[in-house]
Amino acid sequence: MLKAILWDNDGVLVDTERLYFQACKEVLASEGVTLNRAQFTDISLGRGQSVFGLLGGLTGEEIEPLRQRRNRRYTELLRQGGLELKGAEAVLKQLFGRLSMGVVTGSRRDHFEIIHASVDLLRFFDFVLTREDYPKSKPHPDAYLTAMNQRGLVAEECVVVEDSERGCKAATDAGIRCLVVPNDWSAEGDFSCAYKVLPGIEAVVPEVTRLMEEA
Repeated sequence: MLKAILWDNDGVLVDTERLYFQACKEVLASEGVTLNRAQFTDISLGRGQSVFGLLGGLTGEEIEPLRQRRNRRYTELLRQGGLELKGAEAVLKQLFGRLSMGVVTGSRRDHFEIIHASVDLLRFFDFVLTREDYPKSKPHPDAYLTAMNQRGLVAEECVVVEDSERGCKAATDAGIRCLVVPNDWSAEGDFSCAYKVLPGIEAVVPEVTRLMEEA
């Protein structure tokens, strides 16, 4: 029986990936490295790795100040607003109250709070997990395993909505069916592990309805 939808945040509910790319690109440029969109989508959205690996040979201690600069710049960009993704609110309204819904994101808590201070979506959710709430980031399954453990759920009772290759792998490795809604940033990803790839977020409603009726 389907009991819960676990939603990714960035690229699914809110339009933030372009801003994260911009912040990463600016910091790398200051170090003499050009980051293009294809590299970003492969490294960050595909493999779930740090783009600072492009600098080569730097220790974690040397990268940390750059990461902090990137995070500060990303914060500035997020505060400018305009983060709504078309269709997200309407879909959440249709699903609200039919089953439990939670956000399972790789965003840091501070960034998540800034994002959702300007978009009125959290009223639809029963719980939120941010990057601080689990050990390893996507594509590791920890985020979704933690969500199920905390909520007393098993994989068969859940469905995940993701946009990226790394997120799809995280959900699938946790044993959960993953509905992928690709966007302009993630469309070239390998979604062979997905339960279904959907043409848009609006298609989540009939697919979830079908899964509920099958149960």
